[in-house]
Amino acid sequence: MKKTSTRLADGRELIYYDLADDTVRDAADRRPLDATVTTSEIRRDALLGDSVAIASHRQGRTYHPPADECPLCPSEGDRLSEIPDSSYDVVVFENRFPSLAGDSGRCEVVCFTSDHHASFAGLSERQARLVLDAWTDRTSELSHLPSVEQVFCFENRGAEIGVTLQHPHGQIYAYPFTTPRTALMLRQVAAHKEATGGENLFDAVLEREQAGERIVLEGEHWVAFVPYAAHWPYEVHLYPRRRVPDLLGLDEAARTEFPQVYLELLKRFDRIFGEGEPPTPYIAAWHQAPFGALEEFDGVTRDDFALHLELFTIRRTSGKLKFLAGSESGMNVFINDVPPERAAERLREVASS
Repeated sequence: MKKTSTRLADGRELIYYDLADDTVRDAADRRPLDATVTTSEIRRDALLGDSVAIASHRQGRTYHPPADECPLCPSEGDRLSEIPDSSYDVVVFENRFPSLAGDSGRCEVVCFTSDHHASFAGLSERQARLVLDAWTDRTSELSHLPSVEQVFCFENRGAEIGVTLQHPHGQIYAYPFTTPRTALMLRQVAAHKEATGGENLFDAVLEREQAGERIVLEGEHWVAFVPYAAHWPYEVHLYPRRRVPDLLGLDEAARTEFPQVYLELLKRFDRIFGEGEPPTPYIAAWHQAPFGALEEFDGVTRDDFALHLELFTIRRTSGKLKFLAGSESGMNVFINDVPPERAAERLREVASS
């Protein structure tokens, strides 16, 4: 992998990740851009104890542009985009309309391929591995920023999810705090560790799932399963067999196998609802240990956390979505219409040939 860092016309950082070591990236951003102005502010909810990002400048972000005006495609002739070069393998750049900025963290966009009509599932294994390497590199770099406590790499796919740019891409949020969902996990890990005399909760969950009926697929270094208490109609958790706290902890064997397992998983997601259905909308979310202090989680260290990816769709059946209505949105109590055992069975049925 070759990494080349440059700056866009408004000062934002852009990084090329190339498969070929001899690739030259010297194209300049020719757009007459003013410096970006953000109004991101983190406010603490006194009743719930969580945080909300107030980012009114995002109201003006690009919204469903036609394909020939996509800002994530390479620049070509007089059509200038966020990527100055005429081609790329993988690109990461600072979001022009970030939810988090400055002392409130940082937001980045990850373009998986220059092909506007592709998808992550359609990437080659080499390309998917390059994305994994880019995620890992950005996790490392962002973790050293003084304003960053947790790094979250994710992909939103599909208009049903709320995606406003159709080009295959993901995002990275670098939060200045430990996110509420991660804090809940850490509290459960701490309680389980104390109750069992030191057993790791993630290890216990993985061992239980491997002995059960919700396994979707397995590799030598990765295991994918539908969790016992899945929140979403089709939800899969992907774990490395060897517990590590973050992407940086993966060894070469796990990195090499990841594209095979993950690409197969994504292809199965697109087959869930049968032939002729539009691509399955999904969220793919990497859960990594925070880089900040964990004193509030009694006796828990970063090494007690288990890196894993959670992949889920909001589509519950053909042509119907799972909406977060009263119980979910009002009380945070999920109601799942698809039994996790049936979801796992379906995802095994649609294995690609």
